[in-house]
Amino acid sequence: MTIDLYIDEANDYARDIGAPVYHPHVSVIHYDEVGEIRHTLNRINCYAIFLQEEFPEGLTYGIGTYREGDGSLIAFSPGQIGGKQDDGTRRQYHGWVLLFTGQFIQGSAIEQRMDDYQFFSYHSNEALILTPEEKHILEQLMANLRQELATQTQSQGHDDIIRDYILLILDYCKRFYMRQREEMTAMGSDILSRFQQVLTNYYARGLQRANGLPSVKYCASELCLSPGYFGDIIREALGQSPKDYIRNFITMRAKNLILSGRSIVQVADELGFEYPQHFTRMFKNTTGLTPRQFADIQRKK
Repeated sequence: MTIDLYIDEANDYARDIGAPVYHPHVSVIHYDEVGEIRHTLNRINCYAIFLQEEFPEGLTYGIGTYREGDGSLIAFSPGQIGGKQDDGTRRQYHGWVLLFTGQFIQGSAIEQRMDDYQFFSYHSNEALILTPEEKHILEQLMANLRQELATQTQSQGHDDIIRDYILLILDYCKRFYMRQREEMTAMGSDILSRFQQVLTNYYARGLQRANGLPSVKYCASELCLSPGYFGDIIREALGQSPKDYIRNFITMRAKNLILSGRSIVQVADELGFEYPQHFTRMFKNTTGLTPRQFADIQRKK
């Protein structure tokens, strides 16, 4: 993976695409006014929010690739990689970009509340899918923020107003994220059935032979969700983590294999454990019994 652009300062991206520069630590770009731009794969070392009507096909977003439809928003925190590698083509995009540095928010209410803005931490295929009304709110706030930036006044309170606008944008994003999360939670039963099917298919395809036990990361990826977001949905729906659910699924599968007469070594191998003692430890931690004790009890029934 070759990085095309290092966005170390808020205005590095603006300078690269020919957008106006207003403030040393904050950049607001209106794609509609820039014209066609080249694609770039970026290492983003500041905070960034991209509000676009359409993302490029094959956009890199964290550890995966991503594409969404109209009215979507994605966010990056310092150190993340995002964008699309320069392939020589140019394209007109529509929407807004906000970038700001960690230095600018240091000691402010924004910095104190960054942990609340979970949309910055998701690193797989998560975007905020906005309604037209939500999109309009953010577009208006972006326009107002840019107008404030463009005044370039040295008067006291100018930076405070800019921070207030950024805080308001982030708070609205949080509200919209929570709305989306509630909708996803309402669909939790569907996610659970698909989660179960992912685990069933994992063993049906024999993936444990090469990959070992199914992981939360794998299951989330199969459901087109990030591990963090996936965990939120499962915990709200079940009151347990995806890891616990996987462990219970494996334990039930182990019980069936033990009852079919297979040895402990055979069961451990069929489930994807590297060593039988690892299987025994997990089984006891989950059931309170060793596999052998479980088998003996079942035989006496």
